[in-house]
Amino acid sequence: MNTKNSRSKSPASTEAQQPEGLLLPVPGLRYGVLDELLGYALRRAQNALYLDFYRATQGEDISPQRFAALVLVAENPGMRQGLLAQAMGLHRSGALRLTDWLTEQGWVERRDDPQDARSWGLHLTAAGRRRLVRIEQAVRAHDRGLIEALGAGTSSLKTDLERLAWVATAAAQPLPSINQAPGKKKQQSKPAGEG
Repeated sequence: MNTKNSRSKSPASTEAQQPEGLLLPVPGLRYGVLDELLGYALRRAQNALYLDFYRATQGEDISPQRFAALVLVAENPGMRQGLLAQAMGLHRSGALRLTDWLTEQGWVERRDDPQDARSWGLHLTAAGRRRLVRIEQAVRAHDRGLIEALGAGTSSLKTDLERLAWVATAAAQPLPSINQAPGKKKQQSKPAGEG
């Protein structure tokens, strides 16, 4: 089995990039429409969650994105880098940099696909599996703390956030033209005199 650990050398950061600081309301500062926007409230919450994630995983050199990639590779041995990009909402170049970083850490390796010599898949290494177990314990404890702090409404909040992701994704899709119903091909008009 051929293992490929360095497809390309990209300038991958050596440390997980954490947010610079809390995004809390500053007393006396007027926020205008921002205070009314769901997206801005979500941005504040995401920033706080990222900082708390880094606190919970201190010393592991892991970001939420790197953790998600590690979990996806562990749960889907042999997955292609393009599928990882799709699952994480990354451009191909971003998935390449992320995969390069994970392989440089020795947590993930690229292996030739036994069915297709032109392709390869991503696999967790033994070191990656050990690291994931440790990080996952810290992340689960972090998540339990959030759930306890939020109380009974946590499961509906998670459901609402998943629904919001679907609604926002659907809203971002291009709309069909006014004269064309979804799924129907536009009919060409016949020249005058044909009927």
